[in-house]
Amino acid sequence: MNPVHWLIDTLLQIYIWILIAQVVLSWLVAFNVVNRASPIVDQIGEFLYRATEPVLRPIRNVMPNLGGIDLSPMILIIGIIFVQRLLWSVFY
Repeated sequence: MNPVHWLIDTLLQIYIWILIAQVVLSWLVAFNVVNRASPIVDQIGEFLYRATEPVLRPIRNVMPNLGGIDLSPMILIIGIIFVQRLLWSVFY
């Protein structure tokens, strides 16, 4: 495996996991399973928000309003997987 391809693929995979963690944390906060008043939860939530919001905001601006349903993380994950597959086809 090409080292550049490995690095890009690994970073994209890590970002997918960060997106999933952001979605799960938002659900846990929405259903009052965890409390944002806890300093650890607040720091984790702030990190995840800052890591994902700059990429998700343009997707949210383009998508129609679906009420309380936010599909932008799913669209971004599908886009990242598409880029990963595209890289596989370019490098191999």
